[in-house]
Amino acid sequence: MSNNAAIVELSQTANKFRSSIVLQAENKYIDVKSILGLFTTLVGGHSYELHVHGPDAEEAKSALAEIFAKHNLNVKVVD
Repeated sequence: MSNNAAIVELSQTANKFRSSIVLQAENKYIDVKSILGLFTTLVGGHSYELHVHGPDAEEAKSALAEIFAKHNLNVKVVD
C-alpha cells in the first residue's frame, strides 16, 4: 500500500465537499483538504478519527470511509 496514493485520493475527494473535514491523530487535528497536513500525519500504524461537519457531511463521510478502507487505514468516523 502506498500512503502517497491514499493521501492524494483523500485530499482530492475531501475537496469535492463543502463540509469541514478534520482528521484526528492522537492529539493532532489535520484538515483533510490540506495535502501537506496529510503527508505529515498519515504515517505509521496510527488509528484516526474523522470529524465531518457541514451541509454534505453524510456524503463526505461515506466517500472518505471508502478510501480509508481501500488503503487499509484504521479510521473511525465520528458522528
